[in-house]
Amino acid sequence: MKPFLKWAGNKYTLLERIKAVLPSGNRLVEPFTGAGSVFLNTHYPTYLLGENNRELLNLYHQLMHGQEQFIHYARRFFTPDTNQAEAYYKLRDRFNNTRSLKLKAALFLYLNRHTYNGLCRFNSSGHFNAPFGKFNRIYFPEAEMLNFIAKASQAEFVEADFLTTLTQVQLGDVVYCDPPYVPWSPTADFTCYSGQPFSETDQQALATKAEQLANQGIPVIISNHDTTYTRQLYQAAQVISFPVKRLINCNGENRHKPVQELLAIYQPSS
Repeated sequence: MKPFLKWAGNKYTLLERIKAVLPSGNRLVEPFTGAGSVFLNTHYPTYLLGENNRELLNLYHQLMHGQEQFIHYARRFFTPDTNQAEAYYKLRDRFNNTRSLKLKAALFLYLNRHTYNGLCRFNSSGHFNAPFGKFNRIYFPEAEMLNFIAKASQAEFVEADFLTTLTQVQLGDVVYCDPPYVPWSPTADFTCYSGQPFSETDQQALATKAEQLANQGIPVIISNHDTTYTRQLYQAAQVISFPVKRLINCNGENRHKPVQELLAIYQPSS
C-alpha cells in the first residue's frame, strides 16, 4: 500500500527489510511518521503515530475528518493549469498566508505532489519554500488517500517531538524510528533530505532512549545511514546493513548511487 505523499526518506522500497525485524506487539509506535509507509503496510492492532510537522498532521486530520469530501475538494488544485510555475508560486504564497486549515491541507497536498523532488522545506519564517518541480503529468492519489482513511481508524496521531511521543510507550508496544539521517559522507548536505534540523544531540538522545526502552522490555528499531558515527551511536544494538539507492538527492548525479543504510535493533533485555 503506497502512501499518498511523496516524502524524502520514504521507506516504501525497504518495507520487507523493516517488516522482517519488527516483532509482534499490541501497538506500533512511530515517533517520525512522515508519509506513513510502515504504518500503512503493517498489521498491528493499534498505532501511535507522532510527528512534529504541523502541516503534515493538519493534512492527515483534514483527510480523516472530511474523507471523500476533502478528497473532492483537494482534487480541484490538480489541473493542467496548476501544473505550471506561475500557478505553483501563486498557490505556494496562498498556502503560506491562508488561515483556513482545510485550504492549507489541500494546498499542502498540491505542493507535495508538484514540488521539486517532493521536498518538504520551510524557511526560518515557517514558510514553505521548495521550488516548482516541472512534471509533465501529475498524479492525483485518490486511491492511496482512501486506503489511508481506512487504515487511520486504527491510529492515534499526535503532534509531538520524538522524546514526547516515546514517553507514551508501554509494555506490549513495538517502536520503529525513522529519524532524519546523519550525513552519509563528510560532504553530504544533510538539509537536502529534511527541512527540519535534527542535531547530533538529538541523534544521541534517541539512541539513549532506545536503549532505555529495550531495558524496560520494549523493542526498538531505528533506521539510519551506515557510517562510522552511527556504528558507534548504536553500539548497544544489533545492526543490519544493506545498500539502497537514494532517489531524492540535491545532486542529480548521486541520485541513483547506492549508499549503505542500517537497521539498529534494540532487543528487550531478558
